[in-house]
Amino acid sequence: MDTMPGMTSRLRYLLSVLVIVVLAEVAGAETVKSVVAETVAAGKGLSTEEAESAERLVLIGLKEERVLEVWSTDAEGVHKKIRSYPFTAFSGKAGPKLREGDLQIPEGIYEIEYLNPQSSYHLSIKLDYPNAFDRAKGKEEERELLGGEIFIHGRAVTIGCIPIGDEAIEDLFTMVAQVGKSKVSAIIAPGDFRESLEMPEIESVDWEAELYEIVSEAMEPFVSVGEQD
Repeated sequence: MDTMPGMTSRLRYLLSVLVIVVLAEVAGAETVKSVVAETVAAGKGLSTEEAESAERLVLIGLKEERVLEVWSTDAEGVHKKIRSYPFTAFSGKAGPKLREGDLQIPEGIYEIEYLNPQSSYHLSIKLDYPNAFDRAKGKEEERELLGGEIFIHGRAVTIGCIPIGDEAIEDLFTMVAQVGKSKVSAIIAPGDFRESLEMPEIESVDWEAELYEIVSEAMEPFVSVGEQD
């Protein structure tokens, strides 16, 4: 979760991150395994059929629609939507994340850094914001404090992350662990460019068209069979 304005909130946040990191380092991968063992036993994660065909997963976060889609890709490159989770909270507006404390959910294409079984928000999945594109634009505009600590997590609160509730994060956390984080990526967009190619104009930047072209092209293959032209 991104940092809050105000010294008290910021200090509380930094302390919580420190505790999470220490616990994660002590617990190690075995804790992820133990969580996944519990969630699989509870029926969460990929079914046997889904696990046999899933070579990769792509997560598509749509800010206007406030939904997170999960797409599976098989060995032949066929994409299938297997889950759809509503956001349980939302912050910010259309447009990329630019700086620490702006409450914006990032927009772009992100990799998964790690799974956090010790999250204060039940379970969480760390995205690699700021990515290379974010850092390059920050450097061009001399923005140094880009923010960070962006997760997909449980509960129903956010100041820049994507919360999907505890039941949903158990399911998604398990799927990412089953496939392997290196085989999962996330596309986050202001809206569904598959439905409309109209791209929002963002007053705070002059490079939104460049960003949204990248995002739109990345989203294009992920259309259900019955929805294709």
